[in-house]
Amino acid sequence: MAKEGTLLIVDDNRSILAALRLLLEKYFARVLTLPTPNRLATTLREEQIDVILLDMNFTAGINTGNEGIYWLSEIHARRPDIKVVLFTAYADIDLAVRAMRDGAVDFVVKPWDNDRLVASLRNAYNLARSAREVKQLKEIKRELASEQPMFWGESPAMARIREIVEKVAATDANILITGENGTGKEMLAREIHNRSARSGELMVSVDMGAVPETLFESELFGHVKGAFTDARADRAGKFEVADHGTLFLDEIGNLPPHLQSKLLTAIQGGRIFRVGMVARGGEFREDLLYRINTIHIDLPPLRQRREDILPLAEMFLKRYATKYNKPIEGFDQAAVREMDEYPWAGNIRELQHTVEKAVIMSDGRRITPATLLLRPAPAAVQAPAFSTLEEMERGMIGQAMARYAGNLTEVARQLGITRQTLYNKIKRYGL
Repeated sequence: MAKEGTLLIVDDNRSILAALRLLLEKYFARVLTLPTPNRLATTLREEQIDVILLDMNFTAGINTGNEGIYWLSEIHARRPDIKVVLFTAYADIDLAVRAMRDGAVDFVVKPWDNDRLVASLRNAYNLARSAREVKQLKEIKRELASEQPMFWGESPAMARIREIVEKVAATDANILITGENGTGKEMLAREIHNRSARSGELMVSVDMGAVPETLFESELFGHVKGAFTDARADRAGKFEVADHGTLFLDEIGNLPPHLQSKLLTAIQGGRIFRVGMVARGGEFREDLLYRINTIHIDLPPLRQRREDILPLAEMFLKRYATKYNKPIEGFDQAAVREMDEYPWAGNIRELQHTVEKAVIMSDGRRITPATLLLRPAPAAVQAPAFSTLEEMERGMIGQAMARYAGNLTEVARQLGITRQTLYNKIKRYGL
């Protein structure tokens, strides 16, 4: 086992300090000791401590544990990121409950069992490390907040959606966002998050179509060390990481029924159990649908908001012209006309990829139809020509998406593949 983290032991018995240092130096990169808590404040300023093993009684003849509770509160006031395990010779249930309520992660009784003590301290370190990772994610989230804002456009459909978002963002209601592939469901979810009281916390996105069934519970609910063969340490799941923030479950329709029931239990109860903490014994469950469908927002496809095609294209043009250092000023009239008439089966995502490719291929100051490279709608009586199997597969999927207006369930049925396989191919081909 690799030695990680810094442990501070605070106990007035020097023999205990020596014994604990000898034991715990095998498990921590650094083990510091203090025979009195009076130097705690200085040590916390000077050292990067991960875990503290704190005795509860330091004054002779007093064994109430109040000293430990006091120093616990002092530690949390100065360094709330540090995890504290309390250490006492007096096993008092009420005292243990009080200590845990005040923020201790565990309560160990003297004389101690070596394995029990090591497990408790290592668990405390893992919690401290997880908290650090979450803090780093929050810092990344603040950087991401400077990304492109939600593009609302001018269409009446998007104006109605904006009104709904302004009302529901102030609540913690479950929201179901539906829409064809590429209509901007995740961007809308992020806009709702940014307008909410949770905006200072994380928004965690989970691609449900990419989570293997065997890892579903571990990914979403986390696991404890030893829960299965490769569980070498405790791990927080996406629900736990997103606590106090927003959890965005993308492509939730890909979940098989037996996993939907586990998700329903978590959403209904507002609590999760990591794998290993407790024993656990083609349609979308109606009860899960009702639970996530407090508010339903249906994003319209791009072909139903054609007034937004050019403004979106101009926004992407500006972004990619800057990225690739191209002096491109806009689209010529023929290109504008082609974009307006094109069906955009892949919606905003397809438009974005089309503009990026056009910027890369363009040598002039305006994008022309020649650089847009839009595929003409296939004629009903003429089979398209493809040079590779990949091109043929991409073309067939694109045609089916256009024919069935982006209804992935119907597209998958017609192509004779599962919805998840279709979803993975759409991502692969950028449709």
